[in-house]
Amino acid sequence: MARNKFDVDERLETPFQLKHLKRAGKYIGKHKWQMIAALLLSSLASIAALFIPKITEWVLDVAVPNKDTAMIGKMAGMFIGIILLSIVFNTIRSRIMVHVSQDIIYDIRQDLFAHLQRLPFSYYDSRPAGKILVRVINYVNSVSDILSNGIINMILEIINLVFIVIFMYATDAMLATIILAGLPFFLAVIMILKPRQRRAWQNQSNKNSNYTAYLAESIDGVRVSQLFTRQEVNMGIMTKLATACRDAWVKAMVISNAVWLSSETMTQIVLVFLYIAGVYWMADGEMVSFGVILAMSQYVSRFWQPITSLANIYNSFVNNLAYLERIFETMDEPVVVDDAPDAVDLPEIDGEVTFDNVTFAYEEPITILENMDLHVRAGESIALVGPTGAGKSTVVNLLCRFYNLNGGKILLHGKDGTTHDISKVTLHSLRSQLGIMLQDSFIFDGTLADNIRYGRLDATDEEIKIAAKRVRADDFISAMPEGYSTRVKERGGNLSQGQKQLVAFARTLLSNPAILILDEATSSIDTQTEKLLQEGIQEMLKDRTSFIIAHRLSTIKNCDRILYIGNKGIMEAGSHDELMARKGLYYTLYTTQAQEQGLEV
Repeated sequence: MARNKFDVDERLETPFQLKHLKRAGKYIGKHKWQMIAALLLSSLASIAALFIPKITEWVLDVAVPNKDTAMIGKMAGMFIGIILLSIVFNTIRSRIMVHVSQDIIYDIRQDLFAHLQRLPFSYYDSRPAGKILVRVINYVNSVSDILSNGIINMILEIINLVFIVIFMYATDAMLATIILAGLPFFLAVIMILKPRQRRAWQNQSNKNSNYTAYLAESIDGVRVSQLFTRQEVNMGIMTKLATACRDAWVKAMVISNAVWLSSETMTQIVLVFLYIAGVYWMADGEMVSFGVILAMSQYVSRFWQPITSLANIYNSFVNNLAYLERIFETMDEPVVVDDAPDAVDLPEIDGEVTFDNVTFAYEEPITILENMDLHVRAGESIALVGPTGAGKSTVVNLLCRFYNLNGGKILLHGKDGTTHDISKVTLHSLRSQLGIMLQDSFIFDGTLADNIRYGRLDATDEEIKIAAKRVRADDFISAMPEGYSTRVKERGGNLSQGQKQLVAFARTLLSNPAILILDEATSSIDTQTEKLLQEGIQEMLKDRTSFIIAHRLSTIKNCDRILYIGNKGIMEAGSHDELMARKGLYYTLYTTQAQEQGLEV
């Protein structure tokens, strides 16, 4: 969909709903007592700081005229005490909120990652990884801050504002009224700028999301880019996205600075009127002292600061509501491939498989398989061949239940004589009895032993070595400086493609599956290594049901049955000799490939 392209801005598909705020409350509620303590500490520090202008007034209007040095000393001590008190309280508050904020990040990320682990292949098929990462990292960071510090700061600034007004009127009601007179003008400016500021920051977030998505894609595909010398083209795309990021950020900062400038300008204007009125009333004999004027001038800055902060908090709050919705949008993504409510554990299976009238389409209305029937006996080896896109990998993906069927059912037979629809058993009990090696031999960051043990964590070092020997991986692993303890780079960067496939094959064999699935398992292994590997494969296939997809047809000649997949189903089926004698689709495919390789038919 368009919203998932790296060069298209994300847009919220539905208006924000109040239920999202209630859901966020789950993460806040765990830390309510820490947040209340932090709020009390900050409030005490802020209220204490409001006495500093009063100290200034008392010193100038009382202590200095009376030359009361003792009082000046007391006031100085009180001044230092308030500052130290504020430092201590704010330091404690900061430490509390650091833990609260990080705990909220931890909780949201845990829930988000747990859900991402359960989402089906179809979710990842249609989304750039970069835009998923933005939600897990950037959006969660931003949301956690507004849910913790943002809420406290909002309450704190309101408390500050109330007490500042009280202190101002307690100091001088007339001058306090002059200060408040500028409020309607400033609010008008805020009303004009804030919607623009919010849109500008949302736009900047969208551009940053696009940039991250393309960056992740470029890093993942850097080898292909260099192979096809795409560096200049990629730089052009990246420059365009980076420029959009920069321009969006500059525009947002210009508007944000306009808000700050408006606050500063209003502060200076109010100060001018305050000084004019104060001097006029002093000259006219009114009860306004120099100390009062100076104290009120300090309250002016303190008065506008929380108003500006509240406007910024409001703006951040609105922006983060959008981020919060995107986070919950991901959490609410339906896990369409999941355990049924009444799912049961699949008992130990014997390997017999039945496809009963199976129909499947990745996207409507393009049907890949339609009303396909297939019965596989326990221990039978099945090869799947046919043109690209015919549905060979789809057959094994459906058996593993990576996708749900559009029609029909797939049945597995237990050793106890029972028959089970795979849609009615738990995914764990199903996949734990399947050994799957896909076309992409993904290698994780860790040691070679860790990668082989990935599918069976309780395997011993000896069992790992036996599995590696059976697939002929032990030779190259033992030749490495640290052997099985050799650390593999991300995605197996320090291994050849063939070595990665051998490690992945050892990982599959170690799980000792009832049904073995090899999807182009030897596609990146040289002919000599493949001949050695076939020995291990044949040994592993004994008394085990297997589905094999291979582009080298010579490697599947010994399979019990070969299925030619095409035209939404099975077009031909039989042994190699039977299909060659029939001289149909398989015969044409095999002879063409043999001629290309210079082999005799």
